Amino acid sequence: MPVAIVTGASRGLGRALALALAGRGWDLVLDARTPSVLEGTAREVRRLGAGVVAVPGDITDAGHREELVAAAKGLGGLDLLVNNAGILGVEPLVTLEEHPLDRFRAALEANLVAPLGLIQEALPLLRAAPAGAVLDISSDAAVEPYRTWGGYGATKAGLDLLSAVLAAEEPGLRVWWVDPGSMRTRMLAAAEPDEDLTGTPTPEEVAPAFLRLLDERPTSGRYTAADLAGVAR
Repeated sequence: MPVAIVTGASRGLGRALALALAGRGWDLVLDARTPSVLEGTAREVRRLGAGVVAVPGDITDAGHREELVAAAKGLGGLDLLVNNAGILGVEPLVTLEEHPLDRFRAALEANLVAPLGLIQEALPLLRAAPAGAVLDISSDAAVEPYRTWGGYGATKAGLDLLSAVLAAEEPGLRVWWVDPGSMRTRMLAAAEPDEDLTGTPTPEEVAPAFLRLLDERPTSGRYTAADLAGVAR
C-alpha cells in the first residue's frame, strides 16, 4: 500500500483528500490540532479499509513533525506528503494597515516554516519511494492582490516559491503546488463572514481533481483545480 501524510486532516480539504486517498487504497498518517475531530476523520478512513495513524498536534512543533514521519516509516515508508494545514492569521481578515504583526508571524510559521520543516524531515523517505511526491496547497491569494488577503496571501506566495525551488533541487520527486480555488469551508467563512458561499463547491467536490496528479504524474509545477480537469504537461 502507498503511504501519505496529510496535514490539517480533521476538516475541509485535508479531510476530503484523506478520504479520497483512502478510497484509492492508500494508508495514511493524519495530522490536526484537535484530537477528537481528527479521530472522526480516522474512523471514516478505517471504514474504507485503509490503514491510518492519527497524530494530533501542532504542525509548527518540530517534535510533532518528527512523529508524523516516524508514523509513516512505521507504515512502510512515504510516497506522498500533503502540506495542507494552515491558518489565516486573523479572523476575519483585515487590511495590511490593521494586520497584527504577531498574527502575521504565526501565519508564516504555520503556512511556510512548518511545511518546509516537514519536507526536510520527510525527504529521506520520499527519495526512497518508487514515486515520491510533495503536494503543497496554495491559494489564488498567492498570485492575486485581493483586499484584506495580503498577510495570508504572502505566506502562500512564499510557499509557492519554496515549492518551485524544491522541484528544481529534487528532480527525482514530483512537487506540485495547487490552488484548489474557493471552497465552502470554515476557513473561508471565517475569513469573510459576510460572503455568501451557497454556490461555492465543497472540498469533497474539489478533492477528486487532485487524484489526477497521482494518476497522470504531470511535471512538477503550479496547478489550479481547473487545470486538473485536463492535465497535460
